Amino acid sequence: MDDIRATPFSAGLQRLRAEALQDGEKVIWQGQPDGVARMMMWRFLWWIGCPWLLLTVAAVRADWIDQAAHPLAMLGVAMVAAPLVMLLQDLQTLYLITDRRALILRTAWGRRTVSQTPFEAMDAVFEILDIGAGAGHLNFASRRSPRSPDTDYTGRYGFRCVRDAPRLRDILEAARAGKSRRPPQEKAAVLTGAAERTA
Repeated sequence: MDDIRATPFSAGLQRLRAEALQDGEKVIWQGQPDGVARMMMWRFLWWIGCPWLLLTVAAVRADWIDQAAHPLAMLGVAMVAAPLVMLLQDLQTLYLITDRRALILRTAWGRRTVSQTPFEAMDAVFEILDIGAGAGHLNFASRRSPRSPDTDYTGRYGFRCVRDAPRLRDILEAARAGKSRRPPQEKAAVLTGAAERTA
């Protein structure tokens, strides 16, 4: 099982992880997005943003623009900062595969969120999208809202920018298959425990 990288956000992720896990739930794998790979995916914003800022500064000094200077400068700053903001968000994200579900935990920007996908709600076949440099997206659900940071524009949902995505697919498939092979008496015990917690 992969470890959480030691960052100022690690303790908060560990606390959220402890709160999110259900009684008796076993963590099979945990890891974080490859923030550097995601940042490199969006580095083209630097190629646009840096010249944009230089041209804006030159235009201001030459008195070519007046009232438009502020919004143009802010747009340039946003393009330059966007990849770094994504890196910070990835440092505050934790992916989990348990014996019951897949979890995405976040403590980014002061908001603690837990997104879960039970095995039963996953697609029959998991999809891997390679993004280069040994990283990729592991999609295990579809028809999700594209407003989620873990969903692409087509509604495919899963772990974004992870290292060795084929290995994670195998782990997730094995975890789901293991649950489907669980003995009937063990399934009944799990269902009974869930009903008791709900009552």
